[in-house]
Amino acid sequence: MNTFWLLYKAEIKLSFREMSSVIFGLILPAGLMALMGMFAHSNEEMNLSFAAIATIGLCATGLMSLPLSLSSYREQKVLKRYKVTPISPVILLFAHVSYCFSLSIFSMLMVFAVAKFGYGMNFIGSPLKFIAGYLLVMAAIHSIGLIIASLSQSEKTTGAISSALYFPMFLLSGATIPFEIMPSFLQSIVKIFPLTHGIELLKGIALNQPTNLTFSLTVLILTAIVCLIISIKFFKWE
Repeated sequence: MNTFWLLYKAEIKLSFREMSSVIFGLILPAGLMALMGMFAHSNEEMNLSFAAIATIGLCATGLMSLPLSLSSYREQKVLKRYKVTPISPVILLFAHVSYCFSLSIFSMLMVFAVAKFGYGMNFIGSPLKFIAGYLLVMAAIHSIGLIIASLSQSEKTTGAISSALYFPMFLLSGATIPFEIMPSFLQSIVKIFPLTHGIELLKGIALNQPTNLTFSLTVLILTAIVCLIISIKFFKWE
């Protein structure tokens, strides 16, 4: 356990040196919430904005930070070196995934703080249900990151795949541009993204209207399970 915490702290220090995960995972979501709060005309709109923007942090860590870091460790033979030490490389992977989870949760809390204390948002739904839904979305998105890291052959390839998934999800899943104002044909297309269903689920919980969300729940659960199984089966240590 001491080894895990040492590696976990090391991951935090590395992230603040590199800063991209902090910028896209923490600063960007909080800043976007501050901007959207200026245009919200009601408490319901604030809740909808919070539910959508809260997913930006987990999208950044799950689709960019996680796969890129694991691919970098493999390409630089860090994981291979750990295999010949008393410290298992599994602990390093667990420490990094835990760090990504922590950053995602902290990002969501920062967005909530901006909405609550900056604009007086009164959260309508159940906080416990929202947290449970958020954890499910986080698991689904990070499982996609794991499968990218498992199947890509190099860090450069990982970066290309991660960018090809991250930016469309970031822009079109409803995290930045409201899903409701998109043309109907585009709404049909972006429903292929698990994040679209995740935001739909969180919006329903935030407004205390968790009706007709069975399909979104199913998509997220299947995404998490299938991607995790594939990533475990095909993950390469070197």
